[in-house]
Amino acid sequence: MKLSIIVPVYNVEKYLGACVDSLLAQTVEDYEIILVDDGSTDASGKIADAYADANPARIRVLHIENGGQGRARNFALEIARGRFVGFVDSDDWITPDMYEKLCTKAEETEADVVVCDFLEHYADGTEKVLPAAFQDHPLSSAGSSCNKIFRRDRIGALRFPEGLWYEDFYFSAVMLVRSVKTVFIHEPLYIYRRGQPSTMHNNNAAKNLDMLQIMDMIEQELIPAGRRDDFEFFVVNHVILDSISRLARQDSPDKKEVLQHFRDYAQVKIPRLLACKSFQRESRNRRIIMFLNYHGLAGLSQTILKLNAGMQKKA
Repeated sequence: MKLSIIVPVYNVEKYLGACVDSLLAQTVEDYEIILVDDGSTDASGKIADAYADANPARIRVLHIENGGQGRARNFALEIARGRFVGFVDSDDWITPDMYEKLCTKAEETEADVVVCDFLEHYADGTEKVLPAAFQDHPLSSAGSSCNKIFRRDRIGALRFPEGLWYEDFYFSAVMLVRSVKTVFIHEPLYIYRRGQPSTMHNNNAAKNLDMLQIMDMIEQELIPAGRRDDFEFFVVNHVILDSISRLARQDSPDKKEVLQHFRDYAQVKIPRLLACKSFQRESRNRRIIMFLNYHGLAGLSQTILKLNAGMQKKA
């Protein structure tokens, strides 16, 4: 079989139909859909079963106790039969040709990972293209596994961490590190529904500390392989820039303490920021925000970002 599409499902009765319909409309040949009902308490499990009953040759459903998205994906990986594996969140949908384009590119180039851009879709109908990679770096598309396909042989025994936030980032980052060849398709083929609760838009400061556990796991993968520069790339971008900026926007009572944990972590892993090659390769604007975040001035960095956003709107 060419492709396995894995969809963790939890309390998404409002959106699941649109998601599965887009998967059934795929133009790629020889694929399966694995829906994993992660202990839903609404009608999601019944909707999944109805789709499987109507499409028994295409859809399989697993019903498991609630354990989180990573655990649900791991159950599906154990039974996936495709040479390539893709992941879709159950409140999103994809263009009809997404997986045909990704699989064709993988076969033509012998890539281990193929990546496409996102199309952000807002409740008012507004849409915005979100490039998969924020800069010209082979690891810059880590974050989500949903806009990618992965060669099953390269996945091997790798699984999503269970019980931690940012498990998707871990899996995607490690797969990009392991990939001998990663190819990009600069088209927005994955439609990401904005406005839904998500890990990246949260107000739980303490739970964000899971990112530091994830980073330790990535370090264990990279440092023995002599890839410190790649590890520092992740620290610079996903600890100093993204995580600290995300925390700075929160109003949680323990925000200050958690921010200190992130700064301490960054300063231990990269004691001389200005000498860090990954930092030096960043754009001037990104370096300014990183420098301020690293030195405990995240409030100022957020003010600068808001001013820049306001100027761009006026322009």
